[in-house]
Amino acid sequence: MSEERSIWEVRLGVYATRQQADEIKEQITRILCPDPDHAPPCPVPWSVMTLHESDLDEEDPYPELVEQARIEQPGE
Repeated sequence: MSEERSIWEVRLGVYATRQQADEIKEQITRILCPDPDHAPPCPVPWSVMTLHESDLDEEDPYPELVEQARIEQPGE
């Protein structure tokens, strides 16, 4: 049985500085494509981007994450 391919979005919210978010994006990129110089195509086509919360369509998309950060990192 062969399942038809379609686009899936895997969302990851992080409470971080822009620099930390960019570093995490680079780590994810290396996981998805550990050999960036390989001959195309990638076995699984993918894309990654970084969006600030102000760019998201949803209002307060990660309330649990904000609460977790407030508890774990008081004073920030």
